[in-house]
Amino acid sequence: MGNVESSCYENHLSRFLPEEKTDIDEVFDTLSGLDGSGGLKTGKATRKAVTLAMLKFTEDVITSVVHVLSYRNLLMGWNLGKTQDPTSGVKVLASQLLSELKLEDGKKLAGPPLMDTMCDQSTIANWVFQVPQISTFLSVIIRQGLLVLHSLPDQANDIVNLVPKCKGIKGSGFVSLLDIPSIIYINSHLPSELQHKWRLLFSSRVHGESFSQLCGQIINKGPCILVLKDLDGYIFGGFASESWEVKPQFQGDNRCFLFSISPSLMVHTYTGYNDHYMYLNHGQQTIPNGLGMGGQHDYFGLWIDSNYGKGHSKAKPRCTTYNSPQLSANENFTLDAMEVWAVGDLPESAVIKGKKSILDTDPEAQALLEMTGKSRQSDGLREQIEEDDDN
Repeated sequence: MGNVESSCYENHLSRFLPEEKTDIDEVFDTLSGLDGSGGLKTGKATRKAVTLAMLKFTEDVITSVVHVLSYRNLLMGWNLGKTQDPTSGVKVLASQLLSELKLEDGKKLAGPPLMDTMCDQSTIANWVFQVPQISTFLSVIIRQGLLVLHSLPDQANDIVNLVPKCKGIKGSGFVSLLDIPSIIYINSHLPSELQHKWRLLFSSRVHGESFSQLCGQIINKGPCILVLKDLDGYIFGGFASESWEVKPQFQGDNRCFLFSISPSLMVHTYTGYNDHYMYLNHGQQTIPNGLGMGGQHDYFGLWIDSNYGKGHSKAKPRCTTYNSPQLSANENFTLDAMEVWAVGDLPESAVIKGKKSILDTDPEAQALLEMTGKSRQSDGLREQIEEDDDN
């Protein structure tokens, strides 16, 4: 036990300078309630133990990260005034991260006993360095907040893709359903090549409450994230790994996932049971018309009816595709607001040439045309459209 503990801890400490190791040890002593000399000696190492009640400092760590990113102008175009207050997001993210802590026997802790459990140094060290967000958060605070550890050459990598660049919200009067902690968490589960940029495609509060308007904004726009809020205040959504297309077949691949943000934060990935990742259809008489992810017809893990404003999450006990529970407060829900973010770079299929068609200014007309299966005669005749680098 002592050898395992010492090896794990020293392995991570080897990245730091001698004087920095001393500072880190002092921080751990403080968290452990030790003065550096009162610990129980076991051989050459001091055995330290921390109760999880003391690890409520996790909330302080996340709060500090948000503050550091804001103070150092590292929010990558996100504006605290255009996102939700992070207070609630800090709590649910801290709870989610603590749920990843494992005891020596591999068991995870949950419920009231979690706060009273004693964990030794190796258990805490494994949690800090094996849960990516914890390690990254501490690095951001130490390097970007306290401006130390500049001796390490990889210091710039701490914030790479931690917060994606935010595009498409300038001058829109838009306020996201998301907060910074949830953005960081959801972004960390995206494929790495998509983590560097989010671009707003649709907001019901900006573009209107219309299914055809929604389709017009998201069809053929590449991978994207859907975020929904029901009238009971539950916030949830899904990641679509491929461009949405209107067709009667399921689409997407096993990179898709569903997630919840409030009242709890969790990502639900594919099970391998079926390939019902994404579904989008309209104008059919014999099959469902709407947008869905996971499960099966009439029993989707996430469903938005083509009669915009209504949806369901019929996933009891679990969604077959993603192993997700019911995401909304009630199986059948009424939509309060929705937004969609394209992630990564604009796909080549969305780069078109020639003069703009009148359909470019009328997404509903564009979507209705595509739903009928007819092509746009002006496609292929226009100049290349480049992404606007302004927020």
